[in-house]
Parts: sequence; C-alpha cells; structure tokens
Amino acid sequence: MLSPDRALRALVEDGISRGELAPGSKLPTERELVATLQLPRSAVRRALSRLEQEGMVVREVGRGTFLREGYVAEGVARDASPADIMQARMVLEPSVAVLAAHAATQADLARIASFADQGGRSADFDSFETWDSKFHRAIGEATHNGLVLAMFDVINAGRALPVWGSLKRRTSTPERRRCYHQQHVSILEALNDRDPAGAERAMRAHLKSVTDNLIGNA
Repeated sequence: MLSPDRALRALVEDGISRGELAPGSKLPTERELVATLQLPRSAVRRALSRLEQEGMVVREVGRGTFLREGYVAEGVARDASPADIMQARMVLEPSVAVLAAHAATQADLARIASFADQGGRSADFDSFETWDSKFHRAIGEATHNGLVLAMFDVINAGRALPVWGSLKRRTSTPERRRCYHQQHVSILEALNDRDPAGAERAMRAHLKSVTDNLIGNA
C-alpha cells in the first residue's frame, strides 16, 4: 500500500499525464482529496506539506493548492526540447496504435471515440489540448500493457514543460486543430476496423503533421 504522500504524488502525476493538470493548475480541495484517496484529512494535509517541501506544489492560504509553475513530472528530462518529445512520440505511439488495434475492447474504443468527439467540439486551445491528451492516453490504455503505458506517461508528461506549452500555444490555430481532429478520426477508424497497419500509418501521419507545425521541416 502506498504511503499518503506517494499516493497523492501518483494522483498528481496521473493528472499531468492525462492533461488535466498543468503548471499553475489548482489541485482538488482537501475534502475532494480525502474522498478520492480514502485517507484521513490529517494524512492528506501532511502529504500536501511534503509535496510542498519537495517543490511539487504551492499552497496559498484562502486560495488552495497549485501545481508549481515550471514543475516537471518525475522521469521527464528537464532539458527535453519539443523536438526530443516529438521524436520520442514518433518512436513509441505508432507501435502503441498497433497494439491497441489488436487489444482494444469495445469499451476502450467508445472512450477513444468520446475523447475524439470532445476534441472536435473544442472551441479553444486549452480545451482541445485537454481532450487531445485524453485521446492519446486512452489509446495507450487500450493496449492493456502496463509497461507500454508507463513509457507513454513519461513522454506525455513533457506537456508539463513550459517550453512545450508556450510553443504549442503559439503554433495552434483553429484550422490546425480541425486538421488534428480529422487525423484523430482516421486513427479511430483504423482502430475500429482492427487494422494495425492502418492505425500505425494514421498515427505516424498525425505525429508528422504535429511535428511539422511545431518545429518545421528542418
């Protein structure tokens, strides 16, 4: 059983990986953490204090607890560039799509479809980024391979790097978000068809498009 501070750290890291928490984001309230972690309030408070001492969170009286600006998830190289992140994604995610095409359940496919749909409905950058992260992680979850998902999470936590967020925001446009959504749909169609080769091609094409838009063709 995890200690309270490790359980809380794991919860925060999971939120980062899923795109639900970014540097500066407010964490759930103490009451919500008590309910989620099934821990006494005193244990949650001690865990929050420990994470504050470690520099993971900042606690502000009357406002709450926030993920510290500039925080980088454990396991992510702090000097990783956007090019490093995209190169790693290009190595891993097409293979993840292949595994998911074989292993995904109908429930998995329904979740992936829901996240793709929500992304398509997003009207702004922040909303799209949240659903984009959920979409890609759901494909990782659909492999039903814990080691693959752990590797995915290390790379995906790069979204918490300030340089990633600022570059992605600067290069994002409504037209590009619509293009990414259509690419997500193509990936989903291949997964639904149980087409591993098609899923790999669609994922690779999507990541190349993202890379070109972020850092150019050089």
